[in-house]
Amino acid sequence: MSITRKKKSLDPKHIDDKWGLAYVSPFFLIFGAFGLIPIVFTVYVSFFSWDPLAGHDFTGLQNFRWLFTDPYFYIAVRNTFSIFLISFVPQTILALVIAVKLANPKLKFKVFWRTVLLVPWVTSILSVAIIFSQIFGQDYGMVNVAMHYLGLSHVGIGPINWVGQTIPSHIAIASMIIYRNLGYASLIYLSSILSIPRDLYESAELDGASKRQQFFYVTIPQLKNTLIFMLIVGTIGGLQTFLEPLTYGGVQGGDSRQFSTLALYLYEQIIINNKFGYAAAIGVAITMITIVISGLNYVVTKRLSGGES
Repeated sequence: MSITRKKKSLDPKHIDDKWGLAYVSPFFLIFGAFGLIPIVFTVYVSFFSWDPLAGHDFTGLQNFRWLFTDPYFYIAVRNTFSIFLISFVPQTILALVIAVKLANPKLKFKVFWRTVLLVPWVTSILSVAIIFSQIFGQDYGMVNVAMHYLGLSHVGIGPINWVGQTIPSHIAIASMIIYRNLGYASLIYLSSILSIPRDLYESAELDGASKRQQFFYVTIPQLKNTLIFMLIVGTIGGLQTFLEPLTYGGVQGGDSRQFSTLALYLYEQIIINNKFGYAAAIGVAITMITIVISGLNYVVTKRLSGGES
């Protein structure tokens, strides 16, 4: 028995397996410490009326009962998905257009343009919020001033209250998200476009396909997996929208909660209301919504790929 174990330990394949486990172990350790344990603890706290200083009392499913009857929670759900759709769809279209332009072999200063795209990504969200609050200001904002000089105010369009109204505030926050994420998304699409074989474009060009036809019948089908990946990542990121509405209008998301998101509503319960147990229940709900949407995206991915779900 000992000889067999010794031979197994000296087996090159067994040694490679040990090194492989050693290399991937930091990921699992970090995920366990900063991902799995907080999730388990959040689920645990959601069953209590929790106060870090005064202790806690077990309340069972009471926090979840409050959650499903809380109108503010459903307002946050509506706002979250509204901001996500208003930001993700234009961002995807603009990112694809920019990626196609950057993939042009005749384009000069390619490195410069690709570097410029990352500037918004590294810009402080607070700085972005200050700039966009000036752009979308009600009285002297650049957008309302431009609408006035274009004569739109004379036909009943503008000035628009970009903070106090629901849809305008969503558009303003979505513009912040687009500004920050557009360059990153463009570079992701650019890397995928550059990996498409040039033979496909040459064949399409020989068949008389225009640039527009090449984009819709060559580029888009080849970017299917990338588009699905960006949809999944964008959906998860959209459910976690927090800093943009916080810096734009405060913890409550406006006077009538017109742009309160799920993450912002969770933060409000902790900071303002000191309801840690209820905030944990909201966190569990956000996690479940993320899992359901990710599952739906997975099913759609399998169907589009021709596999079985």
